Amino acid sequence: MLGHWGADMVFDAIMKRAAAISRHTKAQRNKPQQRKAPSASRKQTGAGESPRRWSAGVTQQSNALDLEPGVFTRTDPKEIAASLKRSAETSLRKKTDSYRSALSMLSFYVNRAGTNLSESRRRTLMRAKVELRKQFGR
Repeated sequence: MLGHWGADMVFDAIMKRAAAISRHTKAQRNKPQQRKAPSASRKQTGAGESPRRWSAGVTQQSNALDLEPGVFTRTDPKEIAASLKRSAETSLRKKTDSYRSALSMLSFYVNRAGTNLSESRRRTLMRAKVELRKQFGR
């Protein structure tokens, strides 16, 4: 079955290959990780906007809600919730009920802001979620 290869020769070949793989993976583990620099030739979208800024366009030009300007920059969670509620209830283009549309837009904003959102802003927006539930009676 092994032809001209004996069992010892096969075993030796397997062990040499395993040792080579082990050396390679150890070298990879000890090698510092390098990040690739962002490509300078990134495709631009729209009026000079970077594709990384697509979420800003969603909050400004949402197809479901016509948000009041600066709604997410307000400091009072009740004002934020009230504004989102008004926008959701007056929108004729939303695909679901007003509560879900408003909560979805608020969650989208918080999630897309990510680490750029300060702890106090995140806390305010999370309180706005709670307030939104209260205002919709849920």
